Amino acid sequence: METESEPYVRLATLRQLHQVVANLNTARSLADTLQTVADGVLTGLGYQLSCVNLVRADGDLVVAAFAGDPAAEALITGRVGSRASWDRRLRMGEAWGDLRFIPHTEGWVLVDDDVPQWHTDGPEPRFEDEWHPLDRLYAPMYTSGGQRELLGVISVDRPRNGRRPGAWGREALQMYASQAAIAISNARLRSNMQRALVRLEREQQALRASEESFRQAFEYAPSGMAIAEMGGDQHGRLLRANDALCRLLGRPAAVMRRYSFADLVHPEDVGTLLRTSPEGGRAELRLARRDGTYIWVSLRNSVVADTADGPRFLLTHIEDIEERKRHELQLAHRASHDALTGLPNSAELRARLSARLCSRPDGRVRATAADAAGLTPAYGNGAAYESGAPYESGAAYEDGAAYGGAYEGAYERTYEGAYGPGATGAYEYEHAYRADGFDFGPSGGAGAGAYDGHVHAVAPVGEIDDGTKGLAVLFCDLDGFKSINDRFGHHTGDAVLIEVARRLTAGVRDGDTVARLGGDEFVVLADGLGAADAADLAVRLRNGIIPPIRVDGRAVRVGASFGIGWAECGMSVEEVLNSADQRMYMEKRSRAKVQRRAG
Repeated sequence: METESEPYVRLATLRQLHQVVANLNTARSLADTLQTVADGVLTGLGYQLSCVNLVRADGDLVVAAFAGDPAAEALITGRVGSRASWDRRLRMGEAWGDLRFIPHTEGWVLVDDDVPQWHTDGPEPRFEDEWHPLDRLYAPMYTSGGQRELLGVISVDRPRNGRRPGAWGREALQMYASQAAIAISNARLRSNMQRALVRLEREQQALRASEESFRQAFEYAPSGMAIAEMGGDQHGRLLRANDALCRLLGRPAAVMRRYSFADLVHPEDVGTLLRTSPEGGRAELRLARRDGTYIWVSLRNSVVADTADGPRFLLTHIEDIEERKRHELQLAHRASHDALTGLPNSAELRARLSARLCSRPDGRVRATAADAAGLTPAYGNGAAYESGAPYESGAAYEDGAAYGGAYEGAYERTYEGAYGPGATGAYEYEHAYRADGFDFGPSGGAGAGAYDGHVHAVAPVGEIDDGTKGLAVLFCDLDGFKSINDRFGHHTGDAVLIEVARRLTAGVRDGDTVARLGGDEFVVLADGLGAADAADLAVRLRNGIIPPIRVDGRAVRVGASFGIGWAECGMSVEEVLNSADQRMYMEKRSRAKVQRRAG
């Protein structure tokens, strides 16, 4: 895991955590699932030791899996701890959500109880949040549904970074324990169902008893299950749905029999459903609830027969993954957005800009960075501020339309809207979670050519508007911001940055991008503009920033210098940003210092 001081979680860490969670449902047996849970703590969460304690039928907990130390594994695997001792541990220490942390200063009283445990040697901590060899951290696993019953406990030790986990590390461990509980419950359910199916095939004389066993497993499963017809005119029609699925979708069983999955799936996920194989197929898609909303579920298919030579039916297991999707969206948003302003960060800006560029130039002559030295400023030395030229015919400027400072606002919009129609990064919500991992767009899929369907980015030639529409890159640097930070402190400076971000976002169209590059530098990406449109937009944004900003009863002012660059195929992302940056400094030098002063 990455260090907790980082402002966002790196994509590599997110992918690694996502992979270990996905691996939980790939194990073929309950024993394999338990070992996969223990191994996932090491590979995905950054600990060196992990132990899975599973609740037995009598209520006591047995060490069912261990990872990280073969000697300790041989010592305690299979040993049992009483439920009373475990309940005592889960009431001690500090509660981190569902997690329970017992520091070494309190844990000494547990040395002689009957819970299997191991001791690791190590130096005494040198600072407050360093991990002590006798610290204990437990992640309880509960069954899903209304009644949370203890399924088991994951205990972890020796973080690789040597520190107690921070907020993100705790949230990741808690989410992993929740997914591990679902995987263990499903492994038990699959084991029971497989045994029932084997009995149906081998023991014709015990068919009635086997059917009753299957019925109970189906009806009382903690997650949704359905049986549908296969083949014929009624292919896919639901024949039976269990109580868990009816509760999940808010529809009674009698009503469910009127539908097929194709009737319930979100229109954008129909293709995913059709590509899902009936024999062991898996898919993640959205199903419609009775109130008109959609919920994310994971489907797993298998084919069953009523008798040896009878008709075949499709058995589908439906698991609620809405909470996991919400956590994934939260983590992805944190990784791609600035923590202070809520704007896309530097990495996300470069990803969006890179998506519009290709290595093949469009054949037009474009200005290089060296040519920029002889150009006039990006827009006039003050006279242009009075220009009434329209930004773009029909463009709408609604206050706060694209501002994503609060997570709730970002989650209410579709992910495509939050990132803009040109976004093709790893966080595009509607496509990043496709079960098959492929997006069959109009370009023809993986076999299409490198430039099939690509619209080349072009740029106007010179400062005269020749009618060419391109992707304008406006580089904004605040004037006078450092003096505000120095005079009034970082609290005031942060408030100024948040307000400037809001004003910039309110001044662009819904499909445009406003990103914070770092410090007091911002970048605006606006597609479909000519040279005059871009100059007019820069004037509008600068005039929107100039009015005083009130912070704690004090009015402060900042100015802004804009440089207009153009993204053009054949250029790299850094070339595009450097070009706009150079023009910004040219524009800053072209105006008198008194015109740039603020505070």
